Amino acid sequence: MRLLLIEDDPSLGNSLQSWLQLDGYAVDWLQRGDQAAAALATHSYQCVLLDRGLPGLDGDAVLQALRASSAPSAPLPVIVITARDTLADRVQGLDLGADDYLVKPFDLEELSARVRAALRRGTPQQAPALRHGSVALDPAAKRVELNGTPVTLTAREFALLQALMRHPTHILSRAQLEEALYGWGEEVESNAIEAHVYNLRKKLGSGFIVTVRNQGYGLAPA
Repeated sequence: MRLLLIEDDPSLGNSLQSWLQLDGYAVDWLQRGDQAAAALATHSYQCVLLDRGLPGLDGDAVLQALRASSAPSAPLPVIVITARDTLADRVQGLDLGADDYLVKPFDLEELSARVRAALRRGTPQQAPALRHGSVALDPAAKRVELNGTPVTLTAREFALLQALMRHPTHILSRAQLEEALYGWGEEVESNAIEAHVYNLRKKLGSGFIVTVRNQGYGLAPA
């Protein structure tokens, strides 16, 4: 899953991005509000973390523009993260269209829980488990089973497997998989995808993921 973080404090932004990456999310981080529209137009995000006090365009304006442009049937979850902590501030933020309101400073584990809750509310179509052959993947619980037995995966392995299982008849290129696993600015080793695929094959069976020369990776027919 891909998140958009819009936070102008370098130290906090770096900490939040690193923490959420440990949860297995690809996180794109912006430090200006006026950069949000271009990012939202060119990438598909599952949740936005938005500071209210931003340079270029404040968070309230970003939120209003996002709500005006998004489809009512599938609103993008937005969690406001801000130091504005009065009751009036909270009410205003929620009335502008925020799904949740988190006041700084906050515990990172609480942030993780709020992101999970926002994703459950905002993307109910992703809640059902995915299944392909003998492998079952539960996106909400972040659990994978092989023939009913739990399999332990790293966050990156889980994200790669989830990307493949969402499109079981497609061949995904290395660039597409990197897009699903990594955020902007993250250093991606040249053999990172190959290494994750190798580890998944060891855990799920050597024939579960197939390589299509010069194209990418896909799932073997179930």
